[in-house]
Amino acid sequence: MKTVIITGANGNLGMAVTETFLKNGYQVIATVMTESDKKNMLVHEQLEVHALDLTNEQEVSSFVQTIIKEKQQVHAALMLAGGFALGNIAATSGAVLQKQFALNFETAYYLARPLFQHMLGNGFGRLIFIGARPALQPADGHNMIAYALSKSLLFTLAGQLNEEAKGKNVTATVVVPSTIDTPLNRKNMPDANPANWVTPCQLADILEFVVSEKGAVLREPVIKAYNNS
Repeated sequence: MKTVIITGANGNLGMAVTETFLKNGYQVIATVMTESDKKNMLVHEQLEVHALDLTNEQEVSSFVQTIIKEKQQVHAALMLAGGFALGNIAATSGAVLQKQFALNFETAYYLARPLFQHMLGNGFGRLIFIGARPALQPADGHNMIAYALSKSLLFTLAGQLNEEAKGKNVTATVVVPSTIDTPLNRKNMPDANPANWVTPCQLADILEFVVSEKGAVLREPVIKAYNNS
C-alpha cells in the first residue's frame, strides 16, 4: 500500500483528492490548518488527519520525520494548500507579496525539501504541485500579480528537482488547472459557464494517475487541465 501526504485536505479540491486516493487503496496522511478543521474530514481506516502549520519550516520538518518513522516510506506528496489574492502591481505591497509567497510556495517547499531527500534514498517518489495559469500566461496574471509570482516559483522548483533526480525514479509534477468548479467560484462568476471549468474530481483523477503505476513513465511533466476555459 502506497502512503501519500495530502495538504489542504479540507478544501474543495483536497476533499475530492483525499476521497479518490482512499478509494484507490492508498494510505492517506492529510493535513489541515487547525484542530477544528478535522471535524469536516471523513472517517476512514486508511486516513490520518493532522493539524499542521505549513508555513513553519521546523514544524513541517518534524512532521515529515515522524511520518517517515511511522510509515517507513512516503511514496507521494500532493501539495494542495495555498491562497489567492487579487491586485495589480500598484495595489500589491510587499506584505501582500510575502503572504502569497508563504501560502503558495513556502507551504510546498517546506514539505518537499525533506521528502525529496527521503524519496531519493528509496529510489521512488512523486511530488505534485498545483500551479496556476496566470503564472504561465502574464496576460492572465496582471491583476493577481502576487498570486502569479508566488505560483511561478513552483515551476522553477519542480524543474530543479527533476534535474537533480534524473534516473532515480523521483519526479516533480506541476498540475495547472484553469477555473475549478467550486461553489465559491460559481457565486463569484455567475455569468460564466461552469461546464467549461475543471471539477475537483477530474483533477483528483489526474493526480492519482500521476502517482499510480499508469503514470510511471511520466518525467518532468507540466499538466495543463484547462478544459474549455
